Amino acid sequence: MTMLEDRATAVSSSSPWPTVYPKGYAVVDVETTGLARDDRIISAAVYRLDARGEVEDHWYTLVNPERDPGPVWIHGLTSEVLEGAPLFAEVAEEFAARLADRVLVAHNAVFDWQMIAREYARASKEPPVRQRLCTIALSKELGLPLPNFKLESLAAHFGVVQQRAHHALDDARVLAEAFRPSLRAAAAGNVRLPLLECRPLTEWSDAPRIGRQGGGGYGGSSSWRPARKRPACPYPNPGRYEPGKRLKQGMRVAFSGDTSTERDLLEDRATEAGLHVATSLSRLTSLLVTNDPDSGTSKTAKARQFGTPVVDEAAFGQLLRDVESADGEA
Repeated sequence: MTMLEDRATAVSSSSPWPTVYPKGYAVVDVETTGLARDDRIISAAVYRLDARGEVEDHWYTLVNPERDPGPVWIHGLTSEVLEGAPLFAEVAEEFAARLADRVLVAHNAVFDWQMIAREYARASKEPPVRQRLCTIALSKELGLPLPNFKLESLAAHFGVVQQRAHHALDDARVLAEAFRPSLRAAAAGNVRLPLLECRPLTEWSDAPRIGRQGGGGYGGSSSWRPARKRPACPYPNPGRYEPGKRLKQGMRVAFSGDTSTERDLLEDRATEAGLHVATSLSRLTSLLVTNDPDSGTSKTAKARQFGTPVVDEAAFGQLLRDVESADGEA
């Protein structure tokens, strides 16, 4: 037990609580047909918690993905089971009611959020959630002595018993029970919660891309992008980006994870501004752009290793408006 957890045992309903903490949470788990951009949700569960992490209610639904269910050996949901389930558009309103005015909490929250945002975009709707909290990031903030950051390890640390791993309802229950003591430990230590903005998608298309040769994930993926040969950057690399200063032409910029703006468009804008778009991250990379620096991707891991500066998509968009020329002129 960490010092924060020990202090948290003394937190009671009458104890002071950080006023800046959210007023409610929606602990979410979704099971999907795969991991790619065009994969679909096949089941979803939400545990609603109050400001101090106490369970208010829970909800669960199957979802007909209108396609192959993917890795049945993981989630156990066959085409026969899902055939009579509602479409996502039919449960979107109820799902939204569970999320409304709450912080979305999930284990590896960027994945759950991205899947949810895409489903709402397909249904031409917008999910009513503006912030998310990843329990992996919170575990790191608290310094929990976990062997790894799997849900089963977090559950075991708090003595929570898993009954059906990879079943959305049970995974959400387990996470809710593990999140409560984590939240109280954070409150006891007045720890800043690692909240991130949830940016909804404004449009979506599952149409295959022109030139597609193959797929990825389970059953193929329209997120596959043909290699685009960009012209070589004509400017020398001036080095690392310094927070608070301007980007400079020639800087090497890498991207990681999903972005609200189509990745090709974002890369085109960077290239047009005179930046070098890098497909990998090295010690020479000037800047990493990612909406979730705690996602655990190879690029974010290398960024931490090399000390590469990191900004999110919104900040990068602002920086693109005023890129310093390579010769130092305005």
